[in-house]
Amino acid sequence: MEKSRVLVVGGTGYIGRRIVKACLVQGHETYVLMRPEIGPGLDVEKLQLLLSFKAQGAWLVEASVDDHRGLVAAVKQVDVVVSAMSGVHFRGHKLLLQLKLVEAIKEAGNVKRFLPSEFGMDPARMKHALEPGRITFNEKMEIRRAIEEANIPHTYISANCFAAYFGPNLGQMRTLLPPKEKVHVYGDGNIKGIFMDEDDVATYTIKSIDDPRALNKTIYLRPPENILSQNELIAKWEKLSGKVLEKIPIQSDEFLASMKGTDLTNQVGVGHFYHIFYEGCLTNFDINENEEEASLLYPDVQYTRMDEYMKRYL
Repeated sequence: MEKSRVLVVGGTGYIGRRIVKACLVQGHETYVLMRPEIGPGLDVEKLQLLLSFKAQGAWLVEASVDDHRGLVAAVKQVDVVVSAMSGVHFRGHKLLLQLKLVEAIKEAGNVKRFLPSEFGMDPARMKHALEPGRITFNEKMEIRRAIEEANIPHTYISANCFAAYFGPNLGQMRTLLPPKEKVHVYGDGNIKGIFMDEDDVATYTIKSIDDPRALNKTIYLRPPENILSQNELIAKWEKLSGKVLEKIPIQSDEFLASMKGTDLTNQVGVGHFYHIFYEGCLTNFDINENEEEASLLYPDVQYTRMDEYMKRYL
C-alpha cells in the first residue's frame, strides 16, 4: 500500500518533533508547517530544528494558522494532517487554534485523515473533570465536534501519561527527577496509570494514519507492561537505584486542598494528578467496539518499558 503524505502542524513541539521523526522513519513523505515569521533573532532553536528536519528529508511548508489561504494550499499537498499544537498551560495553550486548521481541511477537501492534538487523557471520558483543568478537555471536545460536523475522517490518539513528566519522578509534582530520600504516595498508591515513552507515542500515532481499523476511532495507547500503579513505579526505581525511599501518603482531601491560593498552572496540575492517581481515570473503563488499543493493533512495536526508561536517570 502506498504511504500517505503527511503534514505535521506543531512539528517543533515536544511531541511534534517526535511525530516528524516517526513519519520519516516509517517512510512517509513528510511536510512540516513553518510559520513565515520564524527566523534568526525570533526563535533560532526552532529554525535549527526545522532545518534539521529538512536535512533528514522533510519538506518545510511556509504558512501559519492565521493565513487561511496559505494553510489551505499546504493541506492540499498532503493526504494526512497531524496536529501537535500545545495543550499544556506551562508551554502555551493553543488548542482552539485548530479550529482554523479544521476550516482549512474542510475547504481543501482532500484530506483522508486528520489527527488533532490529543495525546493525553481521553477528553470524552473527562466531562466530570475539575476546574480549572477541565478547560483542556472542553477545548479538545470542541475541536472534535468541529471535525465531526465537517465530516472530516479522523483518528483520536489517547496516549495517557508522557513518561518524562510522570515516570522517573515517580509521579511527584514540580520536579522531573527521581526523589532522593522520600516520595509522596497518592492514597494507597495502588491506582493504575499508563506511562508512555514519547517516541513510542509517535510511533503508534504514525502507524495508525493509514490503518482502516483506526478510521474515525479513538486509539488508546495501553501497552500492558506500562500499566502500573505508583507503588509499582516506586518499586522499579528502588530496585534500579538500590535505595529505599520513605513513603509519605497524601489523602485525597489533603491533595485537593493544595490547589487553593496557587497559580493556574499548579491548579491545573493538581486536578490532572487527582484524576490520574486517585480516580484512576486512565484505567477505570473498558475499550468499546468503536475504539482500539494500539499494542493489539501493532504488536510489532517494541515499546519501551518504564524500568528501561528510568535507567537513563541513574
